[in-house]
Amino acid sequence: MRIDFTKMHGLGNDFIVLDWRAKEMPAASRLVRKLSDRRFGIGFDQALILKKSKKADFRMDIYNSDGGRVEMCGNGIRCLASYIWSRGLSKKPVLEIETLAGIIRPAKEGALVRVDMGEPILDGRQIPTTLEGRVIDYPLEVEGRPFDITCVSMGNPHCVIFVDDVDDFPVGKYGPHIETHSLFPKKTNVEFIEVVTPRRLKMRVWERGAGETLACGTGASASAVAASLKGLAGRKVAIELKGGILKIEWARDNRVYMTGPATEVFKGTAEV
Repeated sequence: MRIDFTKMHGLGNDFIVLDWRAKEMPAASRLVRKLSDRRFGIGFDQALILKKSKKADFRMDIYNSDGGRVEMCGNGIRCLASYIWSRGLSKKPVLEIETLAGIIRPAKEGALVRVDMGEPILDGRQIPTTLEGRVIDYPLEVEGRPFDITCVSMGNPHCVIFVDDVDDFPVGKYGPHIETHSLFPKKTNVEFIEVVTPRRLKMRVWERGAGETLACGTGASASAVAASLKGLAGRKVAIELKGGILKIEWARDNRVYMTGPATEVFKGTAEV
């Protein structure tokens, strides 16, 4: 069987886009696991599957490289929107895209894409965690090291931790243990944040089901909210990731807006 795909990335967080509007592909999880291998397959962090929607312009199904389906991906939705516009699938400057996290609205902003990420979820049970109420500076010990964690959902769960030097922090050591901690019923993404100034943050991310990636749009959004909640930053920040910079605004309407690039790398066909 031949699979046509497009390789894209948002600040180095890389994807394949599969246009399955006209067909339903069986065993998507198994297929994604096979194709995601960076030595024996195409290699990517997530697969973005474009589908028809009955309640929006399009639907986006998202699978991590481990085959698990997830609710939302900020870098991914910018890439999917760019894919739609570049192929003339819609002329609308603001799209409505159905996801498991609800309908998300990416908009053209020059060469960039601005995405209304919706309102952050701050209640511990809804994120979800096993805790009640807001989770701000909750003490959590992992592998003998204490952390103060702040949790936010942007349609998917995030655990934000502030550190003094993010470049030297052992993300690969602590990230997987926090991701799978019993505090998080659906696992969690983990962001490690260094506050450079109240308007600029540095971030590394351990993504649920994908490991450390170069960028994470929902993670950047959650981290900006966490920094503002803790009084460490204002409501408009630039977040420096390994793959580049995202601009995040937690606006007065309580919605989070993310602005960044989306890049198409190549098209191809895989035999599976």
